[in-house]
Amino acid sequence: MYPISYVRESADTLRAGLVARGRDPSAVDRILSLDRERRAAGDEANRLRAERNRATERLAEAAKSSTPPDDADRARLGELRDRIRELESTGSALDGEIRERLLLLPQTPHSSVPHGTGAADNIEVARFEAKRPAPNAPRPHFEVGHELNLLDEERGAKVAGEGFFVLWGDLARLEHALIRFMRELHRSRGYVEVSPPILVNSESMVGTGQLPKFADDSYQVSPDGLWLVPTAEVPVTNLFRDEVLLADDLPLRLVAYTPCFRREAGSHGVETRGIARVHQFDKVELVQFTTPESSYDALEELRTEAEEVLRRLDLPFRTMDLCTGDLGEKAAKCYDLELWAPGSQRWLEVSSVSNFEAYQAVRANIRWRRHQSAKPGPLHTLNASGVALPRLVIAILENYQTADGRVEVPPAVRDEMGGQKFLEPNPFVGEKELGRGRHSRRSSRTPGPATEKP
Repeated sequence: MYPISYVRESADTLRAGLVARGRDPSAVDRILSLDRERRAAGDEANRLRAERNRATERLAEAAKSSTPPDDADRARLGELRDRIRELESTGSALDGEIRERLLLLPQTPHSSVPHGTGAADNIEVARFEAKRPAPNAPRPHFEVGHELNLLDEERGAKVAGEGFFVLWGDLARLEHALIRFMRELHRSRGYVEVSPPILVNSESMVGTGQLPKFADDSYQVSPDGLWLVPTAEVPVTNLFRDEVLLADDLPLRLVAYTPCFRREAGSHGVETRGIARVHQFDKVELVQFTTPESSYDALEELRTEAEEVLRRLDLPFRTMDLCTGDLGEKAAKCYDLELWAPGSQRWLEVSSVSNFEAYQAVRANIRWRRHQSAKPGPLHTLNASGVALPRLVIAILENYQTADGRVEVPPAVRDEMGGQKFLEPNPFVGEKELGRGRHSRRSSRTPGPATEKP
């Protein structure tokens, strides 16, 4: 969010930013027009208040001197009172509309952001090839997950609805092992771990930019009016809402794990097979608060942190510099890290690494003081997924397949899995599975391999 003073002073910059994003630049002109109306109403109200004060003084002087009050002054006072109230009401309504429009104004892209209209214009800036050999004829994760009875969208949909899923047995264990691995990796690299609420108020959602624009993509809990977090970025950033940090506090590096919830309004938002796009997922999030002059160094640091997770898991990925037409509303610059899923033959975004500059800090009133006598001003906020499940799980299921149909546990998390080398099948249970021939009583499948140690 930009202050109205910045819009007045930098209208051409904001118009250019909207054009770069493929948006209508007249949004800036409408805000400026409303601002002129607001200031004109305020000026008129102030002029009338001064006139009211003069008339009140004349009536007071007449009362002191026992002079009959001027009927014209009495009548004028009533007119002034009504007109001032009308102008105050107009000013309040204009203030509300200006704020709403300021909240919807997107961040201006940084000068280094490539120009483009969509994802096809993003620029690849890095690529990592896994050291392990690529699997031969890999299958999609949902085929492997269903065969091993480790991935269950059917029961997830029964319990909660389409777009929800269940992990069983070793796949559930693997997900938790990955979360622990990422938390410890980031903590070892200087991030302070925080466990925030996963329900937040509307002020927090406004502060980080989820509201008002993305209300339809979020889950609200009635009757409390709280929201399920779409990402840990929301509660972690808002920990310092309406506070002033000191220069000695910065940079402040935080890491948090939370479940995340995204409605993604419309059935088109949920893929019917697999878990690449779902309503609930786990994520480890990195958030930084830093000074304006160091935020782009911090962006590269965050990118390195997220890439390190994928390197240590030995997964093929690429890093994309998002173009102006594909850049998120809040970000001045953003990298997407995309994992290669060979069974699905596609790239899956698993992390966005973003510099929001002062956009969130102004909305949430998070400021810093350069030195004790300096006036506090907005700092810069950044965040990165470090990284998101379940697309990480997809990449492991599709990249770690073996020739005999098993799925290897990545060496980086085997200790977290008690030294286990392969994911073991989960038994099918119940009459339905008996009828499908998958229950152990009728299944012709050979038992899964015994636990192996590396």
